[in-house]
Amino acid sequence: MIEENDWQEDGELYVHHRIEVDKGQALIRIDKFLMDRIANATRSKLQLAIEAEAVKVNNQPVKSSYKVKPLDVITVSLPEPPRDTDVVPENIPLDIVFEDADVLVVNKKPGMVVHPAYNNWSGTLVNALAYHFQNLPTSQNGEGRPGLVHRIDKDTSGLLVIAKTELAMAHLAKQFYEHSIERTYYALVWGEPKEAQGTIDVNVGRSLKDRRVTAAFPEGDFGRTAITHYKVLKPLRYVALVQCNLETGRTHQIRAHMKYLGHPLFNDATYGGDKVLKGTSFSKYRAFVENCFKMLPRQALHAKSLGFVHPRSKEYLQFDSQLPEDFQAVIEKWENYVNNE
Repeated sequence: MIEENDWQEDGELYVHHRIEVDKGQALIRIDKFLMDRIANATRSKLQLAIEAEAVKVNNQPVKSSYKVKPLDVITVSLPEPPRDTDVVPENIPLDIVFEDADVLVVNKKPGMVVHPAYNNWSGTLVNALAYHFQNLPTSQNGEGRPGLVHRIDKDTSGLLVIAKTELAMAHLAKQFYEHSIERTYYALVWGEPKEAQGTIDVNVGRSLKDRRVTAAFPEGDFGRTAITHYKVLKPLRYVALVQCNLETGRTHQIRAHMKYLGHPLFNDATYGGDKVLKGTSFSKYRAFVENCFKMLPRQALHAKSLGFVHPRSKEYLQFDSQLPEDFQAVIEKWENYVNNE
């Protein structure tokens, strides 16, 4: 977390953030750009940091009005060394779908955080990987996330690919960068989208009102390019099972995009889906919905399938997974409700 007094001490500074700007990045003030990238950073704190020359672009200090350009390299420094990023191995079971010498595909259970971070330094997928596998490569920014080339939210279930070698890390990272990896999610959303299928091409980024939330920026003046292709698989009057295919992979992308479309994910408390948003006001209906919330106490989102080119064999691999029991049970409950209404 960035504090104001972090910039009022003399002496050596330690790089805490190093950001390589995407080649497609639109011109935007650096203070606004960093608000979208650094957790708990306010614009006033960032401006203090910039004034103290603790923020540099291509190794040069800049002003708050500087417009970030494609391929800029931005560093943010603090007086204290970064937190020790050594990962403590923990004997946590893994649901392994596929494994060879280069890659690992796991089916993550809901409730498991992918990598250690603020308030979640243990019990994560990375802690489990460190226990079960030795010498996994770290990401290019060296943030102590062995094997990780992508992630999914804590309460989202489903498939993740892990790199076991430097070769795999480089090849998979390239495929994610080029948006060539196939990622299909199943989401249960409130209401039935008007169009049975479509594409949501709307920028997303940290909300200017609540930094914990990703917001949609349809004007394109903030956030990063985000593209989600969706198709309604099962309309159920009050809710719908929707397939979402990611072209980009931004934080909370599907959750923010579906809310923007007017169809928040079922029981997604962060994006307003934990209330009755469609249907009647009858107490019997409300009791039914509350019971569904209890059965599925999280956002209804599952990373269903994953496809990528194997980094060594160059063979295209495709993996599929079953919906978790709680997710499937709630879908069946809605089907029965609608059919018997």
